[in-house]
This record gives sequence, C-alpha cells and structure tokens, in this order.
Amino acid sequence: MDTSKTLLSLNRTAVRSNSILGRYLIVESAAKANDLLVEELPFIHGPKCNGPTVCLECYAPVKCNNAAADQRCEECKWPLCANCNDAGAKYHRRWECSVFCQARAKFIPLQCDANGCPQLDCITTLRVLLAKEFDPNRWELEIAPMEYHNEERRKLSDVWNADFVNIAQYLRGPCRLADRFSEDLIMQVVGILEVNAFEARTVQGYALRCLYPITGILAHNCVPNTFRTIHPSEGYRIRLRAMCDIGEGQQLQHSYTYTLNGTAQRQEHLKAGKFFTCECKRCKDPLELGTNFSTFKCSKCEDGWLLPTNPLDSSCDWKCTLCSFKTSNNAVQKALTVMQAEVAVIQAMEPSPQKLQETEKLMRKYCVVVHPLHFVQIGLRQSLIEMYGRVAEYELAELPDVMLEHKEELCRQVLKVLDVFEPGLSRTRATLLYELHVPLVLLAKSGFIAGVLSAEALREKLLDVIGILRECVDILQYEDPETQEGNLCRVAQQAMEQLTQSVEGLTGDE
Repeated sequence: MDTSKTLLSLNRTAVRSNSILGRYLIVESAAKANDLLVEELPFIHGPKCNGPTVCLECYAPVKCNNAAADQRCEECKWPLCANCNDAGAKYHRRWECSVFCQARAKFIPLQCDANGCPQLDCITTLRVLLAKEFDPNRWELEIAPMEYHNEERRKLSDVWNADFVNIAQYLRGPCRLADRFSEDLIMQVVGILEVNAFEARTVQGYALRCLYPITGILAHNCVPNTFRTIHPSEGYRIRLRAMCDIGEGQQLQHSYTYTLNGTAQRQEHLKAGKFFTCECKRCKDPLELGTNFSTFKCSKCEDGWLLPTNPLDSSCDWKCTLCSFKTSNNAVQKALTVMQAEVAVIQAMEPSPQKLQETEKLMRKYCVVVHPLHFVQIGLRQSLIEMYGRVAEYELAELPDVMLEHKEELCRQVLKVLDVFEPGLSRTRATLLYELHVPLVLLAKSGFIAGVLSAEALREKLLDVIGILRECVDILQYEDPETQEGNLCRVAQQAMEQLTQSVEGLTGDE
C-alpha cells in the first residue's frame, strides 16, 4: 500500500489551524447538501483495542487453539483465517508479519477472549509505526500534528498502564523494536489512534478502526453539518459530504459522540475519549435547541419542567420552570442512572413479544418522569420501531390499524428530534423513513378497502409515501452497496418502484 496516495480529493475544502482547535477544515466556497467534500483512503487500518481474537486481514473472529492451526498465518503463526491465508493476506504481510517472524514473537491464544485479546492491541499501532518508516515526510506533515493528549491520558492510570505494557513494552521487548521506536513515540501513536481514529465495518459487519489524515481532523459539534460513509469494498475509502447547505468559509463539523444522547452523557463521552468539553450551541442550551431532550418533569407541580441552570457545569442545580422547586445535578443523574439500568435489562432481552410489551410498559412509566422527547424515551421508541412488524404476534400482517398508527407516531416523534440534531442527510433518518413508509402504505390500503378513502385519496397518500422513500434512497445512495445500508437502499428503491407502478395503475383505472 502506497500511503502517500491516500488523499483522493479535497473539494473546495481547506485545512486551517488556531491555538484553540488546532487543525480543522473549512469550505472555501459554499457547499450544497450532498456535495462531496473529502475523499481519502486510510493511512492505516487495523483491529480495535480490547477486542476479541480476530483475523489480522479481514477482522473476522477466529480461534487459534492448537486444534485450529488453519486459523494462523502460515508464516508468523499469528491469527489469520483460512480464506485469508489462501488469498495471500497481502495487508497483514505488508506490515507486521515480517516483524513477528524476525523477532520470533509468538501469539499465545487465550482460553476465553470475552474481555478482549490484549496481545492484538499492538497491531494497529505497529502498522502506523511501520507506515511512518515507509513515508517519514507524510508522517511529519499529516500524522504527527494530530492531537494525542498524552498528559490527560496519563491521568487515566489504569488505561495508560495497560497500553504501556500491552503495546509499548511488548513492541520494544518481545517484538525487538527498541532500537527503532521509543516509548514516547509508541505512546504518541496510541494516543493519536485513540483520539482520531474512526470505527469502520467490513462488508461482513466486523469492526475495525481506520486512521484518516484529513477527515480525522474534523472539528466536533453536537449538531453536525457533514456525514461520512466508509466503503469496505473500496479499501475503506471514506467520503465526507455536506449533510446540509454550508456557507462559504464555514467550519466543517462532525459529531464524535452519539447525537441521540443527552447533554451530560455526550459531555462525559467526549471528556473520556476525546479529552475536551463541548461548548456548542446545543450543549449550552438547557432545552437542547427546543427539544427538551434532557428535561425532567417537576415532581412538585403539575406542568413544570426541570432544567439545568448551566448544562456545562456538573455541580449546577436543576430548577422548575413554573414553581420554586430545585434539586441538584447529582440527584437528577442518579435518577437517570436507575432509569438507564432498567432500560438496559430490557434491551439485553432477545427480540420477543415479552420484550416489546416490557418496552411499552417502561415508556408509559417514564411519561410521568421525563419529557416525551427525552432521550431515554426516544431510545425506547427506536427499540419499539424495530420490533413492530418483526417479532412473533406483532408481524405486519397481524397488526391492526391502531398499532400501525402507533408505529407511525413512534417514527414521527424520533424524526422530529432528528430534524433538529441531524438536519438533512443522515443514515439514522433514512432508516426511520423506511420504517415509516410501511405503516403508511398499509393504513392507506386498509382505508381504501374499508371505503374510507377514495381512489384519488389513496393515490395521494401513496405519492406521499413515494416521496418518503425517495428521500430515503437519496440519503443511502452514497453507502457502500455491499453493506447493510447499501442493501437497505436497494430495498427502498424496489419498494418505491412498486408503489409507483401501483399509483400508475390507479391513474389508469380512472
């Protein structure tokens, strides 16, 4: 792999830097939603830390006990599936294979790797180090300037010590690389990966991480204006597009946390993994841009809402919007912890009628505790949307109109939030649009059969659904066709074509 040729295009996009943000990206001229902004291949990719034993070529889980010799590299004897062995394992052998062979570094399988396989934690770091040797100029220009926050990471002593032993000491000791890579350099690379790498999925859905020199320096915002697609069938090529219209000179931003979490949860994730406090407009607004996404009901009056006086201050009070009641942030977060524990128990259940029913009960229970659009309620809605039509006793053919209307309303409530937090193109939105179209079609046909809808009214409703599916396809058309999202795009396209034929048939009847 020639790492000097991974940047494929930089459309109307430029790198800037300042003392606060470090390096970041802007658009030099206005961009429209869908416009391609950056396209590049990863500098390197490899397995995630704290993961199970995986093939070092395709990242599929493997077993490397003595009875499974075919799941080891023929040369270095490290994890490699039989298919990748037969195919030559070019990526693995391009990088770490010769290092392990020369050092006679043995891979020692674990009886159980449920808690991760520490010996594989060194792989991605080693690939970056070897790429640095291969192209030192590019390292100096693009990778070395990346943030790595070693001082902050040292304070997380358990994590730092584990990385130091499993990666730095292992590479310098058993792998015999002490004369090539210092401890400081190795820990710098570990930090660069922790702070800047993106998670990706193979075509089969296996997790890995990729380091992109340009896309990796995107600034963060809890309401992003870009979306990215990673294409495993094209060597994990990443394409960054405008999620919405972006004005000239505006900063390009992506969310490095889950947008459908509340402010306290997003802040905690960013501090723990990215080592900064987000001060975006959403984070500073107690109402989260009018959504009440973290709002609790007041327990002392009927119509009041509890809001934090300063969402960025973990020691702030929460006050009612109507009465004089106030409580501490700690009390609110403890209540939230109890709720999330209850949700986790149900989410851990296999999809079943019981899981669906328990999820509905929990959502009703929390109606008197939090705002209807609170992120816990939104999460429960998402779970229900996935189950209605897919679990026994609740298949689509069996759902009465009242349940179809319920699924429609669940979809619209989640979309209402996404309209604010992921305005424009987002794969979460596309998935919900697909889920929404199904009850709409069934309700329209049911109304027509019952004589409630005329042929013209049915036609209008189906045209609305076609518009919903078209938006879904417009979003997902940029996904790798071999991925789950790419497959959903094809299914949505087929559904849209079938509905179009149905509408044309109605027109012909008239």
